[in-house]
Amino acid sequence: MDVVQAKTQASLRLAVQGLEGKLSEPIKEVRSGLMEVLAYLTARIDFPEDEVEERDITKPLESAQLTLQDLIIQADAGMVYRQGVRTAIVGRPNVGKSSLLNRLLRQSRAIVTPVPGTTRDTVEEVVNINGVPFLLIDTAGIIDSRDEVETLAVERSKKKIEQADFVLFVIDSSEPLTDSDRQLIDLLMEKTVLVAANKCDLPPQVEIDELPWLIASTSALTGEGLTDLENGMVNSVLGGRVITSDAPLVTNPRHKEALLRAKGHLDQAQTAIAEGLADDFVTIDLTAALNALGEITGETVTEELLETIFSRFCIGK
Repeated sequence: MDVVQAKTQASLRLAVQGLEGKLSEPIKEVRSGLMEVLAYLTARIDFPEDEVEERDITKPLESAQLTLQDLIIQADAGMVYRQGVRTAIVGRPNVGKSSLLNRLLRQSRAIVTPVPGTTRDTVEEVVNINGVPFLLIDTAGIIDSRDEVETLAVERSKKKIEQADFVLFVIDSSEPLTDSDRQLIDLLMEKTVLVAANKCDLPPQVEIDELPWLIASTSALTGEGLTDLENGMVNSVLGGRVITSDAPLVTNPRHKEALLRAKGHLDQAQTAIAEGLADDFVTIDLTAALNALGEITGETVTEELLETIFSRFCIGK
């Protein structure tokens, strides 16, 4: 299904890696190590009369925790490649939002005029930037207005901002920040934002210190700085992580959730060991961690997993 739904070459490559078992390799290594620890503890519990040689179980557990932590950290980037990024292009009227959208798309998709407030409804298009699919949403300029149509357009823009994963905040760098710009800054404080300082082909007038986010200077008119803007967008949504071509990435939310559960059970197992609790307490969490990892590799099949499979694929019906 990931292969069928791939939006870019990068997301297709990750899906093919999943088919080839690239992700299952490190998980199977972790499961193998945990199974050895579980077997050792079970032998001590079930055969107390026999002498089972003492061994250190904290090191293999720590190694498993580190591997799972790395996979979890990379999971957000993997899901960005798989699902794409809802990106709202916002700003006050006439700062060049629609022009910038057309530049990023390499085509004239949105109507552009010198008249402020040309965009009354949202325009949505998908663009591939360095392998990351961005769903660009061009919104109406946000400004206080008594015009009923403009008011509805602004409310729709605010709704798109709430739903967005990422915001491209466009300002006019040839003018000082206005009250409308500052209102938008307050509105966007809880979002992941990159500032596109448009009209960099004109003498700069904006005070950079007033902006709390990274800034990419660009010109929608000439195309100057467009590459830097695109690189800034990718770095913002990937958190600066470098994704190598052969790196196994978690691209499925269900897989990430299973990794988080496995990691949580290992943390609890380590706590039980540190507190000197009986081996039984440790084996309970180890078994749960193994089952969670088995949901990814197919070695553990739960009723919930079967329901997920049957809901997404037309099989067994």
